Amino acid sequence: MVARPVCVKGEPQDYCQRKVGEGKNKMLVFNAVRNELIHRVCAVVRRGETYDKNYTPTLA
Repeated sequence: MVARPVCVKGEPQDYCQRKVGEGKNKMLVFNAVRNELIHRVCAVVRRGETYDKNYTPTLA
């Protein structure tokens, strides 16, 4: 499963701990993290850019 190793450090870990602390099911939280990871990867591939952790979208 992809989400479990991702929940070990950083921003996803904070999210996982917060949601599980709120009483959410662990699998539901892992699925949300996995979904966000897929969205980020697809956005990077679609744009053809490297991943920027500090990216902020510009509003046109």
